[in-house]
Amino acid sequence: MMDERFEKEVNDAKRVVREFLGQAKLREGNLVVIGCSTSEIAAKHIGSYSNAELGEAVFAAMYGELRAAGVSVAAQCCEHLNRALIMTQADAERFGYEEVNVMPQLKAGGSFATAAWKVMEHPVAVERIRAHAGIDIGDTLIGMHLKPVAVPVRIEHPVIGGAHIVCARTRPKYVGGERAHYNEALE
Repeated sequence: MMDERFEKEVNDAKRVVREFLGQAKLREGNLVVIGCSTSEIAAKHIGSYSNAELGEAVFAAMYGELRAAGVSVAAQCCEHLNRALIMTQADAERFGYEEVNVMPQLKAGGSFATAAWKVMEHPVAVERIRAHAGIDIGDTLIGMHLKPVAVPVRIEHPVIGGAHIVCARTRPKYVGGERAHYNEALE
């Protein structure tokens, strides 16, 4: 049952994911990284107003939408855990990411990553990934976890609560020169 206090934020989160999925050109099994500041969602300065219940509500909404689309999810921790990521053990193994020993909590990892640890089946932490796409909620700096060629995904309503949203997808690198031809389906 959804916490009625966060109905607007949950609806915003679902809308962001739906708009993102409509444009990101993801395939089933692709990996999406999400960084989230619940402080920013609450219109406060990043890292100043962690809220476990808000983190759980927003994470559950986004995770449900992405998993229904067949997409894997990694939740980025805050800088106090060096932006480690929480994902399912099955996904970490499938992508070949090495597990590290840390568990996020409210002030060391953040509300969103702590919610991921609580909601995901067999969660693990990993140090780095190369995601196919990402959603950055509140300027949490997810770029280090994207594949090398990131392309902006401009959604119509780039906010959840008071947080600014930036979305990106990745595409394969162009190689070759003036004689090369490229597969437009991969752009």
